[in-house]
Amino acid sequence: MKFFNQLLFLSLFSTVLFANDYNYNLKPEKIAENTYVFIGKKEFFNVKNGGDISNSAFIVTQDGVIVIDTGSSSKYGEQMLKSIRTITSKPIVTVINTHHHPDHFLGNSAFKDSEILATKYTKKDIVDNGDLYIGNLFNLTYKWMQDTKLKAPTKELDELKDKYINLGKHKLKVIYLEGHTSSDIALYDEYTKTLFASDLIFYNRVAATPHANIENWIKALEDLRKVDFKVLVPGHGPISTGRESIDQMKRYLIYLDKTLKDSAEQGLSVYEILQLPKPVEFANLAMIEDEFERSVINLYPKYENALMK
Repeated sequence: MKFFNQLLFLSLFSTVLFANDYNYNLKPEKIAENTYVFIGKKEFFNVKNGGDISNSAFIVTQDGVIVIDTGSSSKYGEQMLKSIRTITSKPIVTVINTHHHPDHFLGNSAFKDSEILATKYTKKDIVDNGDLYIGNLFNLTYKWMQDTKLKAPTKELDELKDKYINLGKHKLKVIYLEGHTSSDIALYDEYTKTLFASDLIFYNRVAATPHANIENWIKALEDLRKVDFKVLVPGHGPISTGRESIDQMKRYLIYLDKTLKDSAEQGLSVYEILQLPKPVEFANLAMIEDEFERSVINLYPKYENALMK
């Protein structure tokens, strides 16, 4: 009987432990008037972080709430909504998915009654590959993905009559760019001068490049640098109030591009590239070894093929 009671206690303890474990502990950080951000961890997806690796945001307007990206699981979206409710009871009117990577849209299902906006390309990719993303993240984060269901965008941003989303006093300019993916959007709130740069900016964390076009990405950064912002929200990493995050991102992409070009011309193997010393500026950035390796594996064949043309 004593042994049975011990087993029962352990079972109940484990149930409570796991129930408590699936908590992202999301805490909104106010960065401007009516404007809040959830800062993700500077890591890759894993069981410990549950996929909480990117930044999401919301703006409380007189006419309702705008949500920018919804995280990597239904649990994240639900907890995000619960956290928003500690700030305001106003309805979530608009949700915006900035691009098709899963850490930016898999929380959509928590926002059942909201209009969800994305570009035509992003919407199609989510519809076509959303279930695959869920499966991949389940393998990486396990039960954090439990009950995650695909909810695709309901409206294409391309259908907007102009390039603005207006709600209350807040006028968000939609900036259509590409580089991190084939369809990236940045959002500029003209009322607070806040720039939501999404994954066009990884700050103090090395960029992920599975769908990248570096040349286009650098052009996009040059466009973002011209925006008259006071606060910049990157897709990954801390908030910045100057252009240092844009400049760091651009320098890293130039370094990555040059390394891959030079390596292709020298006929280096992937292994040899990975042994090259990193510049001091980037050596201590979060995820430098993992993301640089992924970038070399993903992008290097394109550079080798370019030499053959």
